[in-house]
Amino acid sequence: MTASSILLGGLALAALATSAMAEQASREQDIVDLRLGQRILVDDGSCPSGEIKEVSGARMTATGILRVRKCIPRLGPRKK
Repeated sequence: MTASSILLGGLALAALATSAMAEQASREQDIVDLRLGQRILVDDGSCPSGEIKEVSGARMTATGILRVRKCIPRLGPRKK
């Protein structure tokens, strides 16, 4: 293996890891361009204690991306 192929592989892994992390918003109205498969955590207080709302782009429709909302367990400390 050459150094350039190792570097290219490392950059590819970093790009995959970055896209796998969910973004976070304080209101669902702040989500403008939701992509297919993208997940955004929304901390608007609509879910029970210890959970947070996850909005994800589920499938393509004639009018755009269909959003699916569900409450999932909150991981880590609450961010203000």
